[in-house]
Amino acid sequence: MIAKLQCVVLDCADVDELSRFYQSLLGGVVNQPDPRWSLGDDWATLHTDDGLVLAFQRVEDHRPPRWADPDRPQQFHLDLRVEDLDQAQADVLDLGATVLDEDDTGRSWRVFADPAGHPFCLVRH
Repeated sequence: MIAKLQCVVLDCADVDELSRFYQSLLGGVVNQPDPRWSLGDDWATLHTDDGLVLAFQRVEDHRPPRWADPDRPQQFHLDLRVEDLDQAQADVLDLGATVLDEDDTGRSWRVFADPAGHPFCLVRH
């Protein structure tokens, strides 16, 4: 093993909005003091209860990825395990997510974008 994952960093235009979105989705503490990062207007963190750390970095002129567009590919995505896909979908849409893939018939996952346009999947447990 060469390294351990420290955190996942998402570029965005508004670090406060995106950190609060993921806090509502995953729980945890936004901008918990941590000597590994300095916090400020251009950087925020989310420490989840299960130890995952997401970081949010403000990028000037952020261009979100576009689903299924090779000129602006997804760059990364998160798979998030859920018990009830229908309820989880309603919850993330209420938080500001958007549906990226309407074809949800018979699949165990659904594809969404967070408020900054990053794709993520809800996957039935």
